[in-house]
This record gives sequence, structure tokens and C-alpha cells, in this order.
Amino acid sequence: MLEQPRQCMAQHSFDPIPTRHSLLNRLKDWGDQASWQDFFDTYWRLIYNVAVKAGLSDTEAQEVVQETVIAVAKNISEFKADPARGSFSAWLLHTTRWRIADQFRKRVRQASFLTEAGKAGETPALRSNDTGMTDAIDRVPDPAGVQLEAVWTEEWEKNLVTAAREQVKLQVSPKQYQIFDLHVLQNLPVRDTARTMQVSVASVYMAKHRISRLLKKEVQKLKKKMV
Repeated sequence: MLEQPRQCMAQHSFDPIPTRHSLLNRLKDWGDQASWQDFFDTYWRLIYNVAVKAGLSDTEAQEVVQETVIAVAKNISEFKADPARGSFSAWLLHTTRWRIADQFRKRVRQASFLTEAGKAGETPALRSNDTGMTDAIDRVPDPAGVQLEAVWTEEWEKNLVTAAREQVKLQVSPKQYQIFDLHVLQNLPVRDTARTMQVSVASVYMAKHRISRLLKKEVQKLKKKMV
């Protein structure tokens, strides 16, 4: 079984972060649990974040993740890495978009049920959960829309950087990465970072330089490894 996240198409040939064809080929073997876990670990956060930005709740977004992975499993054998047929990114976006739309349709059905139950005087307490659900039909995303595609591209890029950071963490000491995190990622001034970590100002600059270089190198490596 795939592990749950802890917190928790438009046709075009360009893939912002091309997916490894070797991984896609391995996914066609349903029994290859290691490759499926690799796929899940790589993409669940991307799918989840896009679902949340589309307007879904944490629970709904997690359902989108699971349903999207299931849909990929059922249809991966039909995908061919052919630019004329569209990139994997576009294919996965198409799949995710429909799973998001499914969640909004569930909202509509639930809102309709609660409204009818309330009119009939049945389980009125349930209506307290119907906060703004009645206009859910207006929020169902258009599967052919372009707004979600822009969100997807942005999150796809972030996903690459996140993966690169995780690789860099394995190459440096925890303290050195924490210095980088405080100063570069959290924008803490150099002297404040040095004081907090009890290191010299020079050590902060060194950590920034080294990890920034490693991060850039890792991003390029990931892009080269992914065809």
C-alpha cells in the first residue's frame, strides 16, 4: 500500500520538469511497489497543492491525490512518451483536473441532499455543516480551463526545487542546512543567523555559498536525469 501524505490537458509537448521515462515504464508493472512508491513520493505534494489552490479542503485534496494515483495506475499502459500526444505533465494534469472536478461535484450532491433533508425536516442538525455549499455548482472547475494549468506549472516547478533540496540535505550536515534555511529560505539577516546558530558570520556566508551551489547543481542533475 502507498503511504498517505503526512499532512494531510491541455495538449502541449513541453514538460517543465520532464518525467523519467524509465520510471513511467516501470509503473506499467502494477507489482513494482518500489516504483509506485517513488511515483507517489514524487507527485503527491504537487497534486495535493494544486487541489488545495483549486479550492478544496485538506480532506478533499487528499482524496484527489489517492484517486489520481489510482487513475494513473489504471491508465498508465495507455500513455506513450510521444511529444505529438502531449507530455506526461499534461496527461497528469488532465487526470488531476477531473479528480478535482469530481470533488466539487460531490459537494453539489451533498449540498442538494442537505437542502432537501432540511426542507423535509429531517436531521436538521446536519444543515450546520452546509456553509456556502449551495453555490458549489458554480465552483466546479472547467476541465478545459487554463487557470488550473498555470497553477500546475507553478507547482510543478516548486516540486522540482523541493526534490532538489531533499537531495542536498543528504550531502551536508544538519547544522549547515539549518544555517542555509534560516538565512536564505527564511530571510534572517546574516548576523542574526550567526547569533542564533552560534557560528561566525563567515560560516553563514560559506553555508549559503556551498548549499546554493549544490542546490543549483542538483536541479540541473534532476533535469538531465529526467528525459
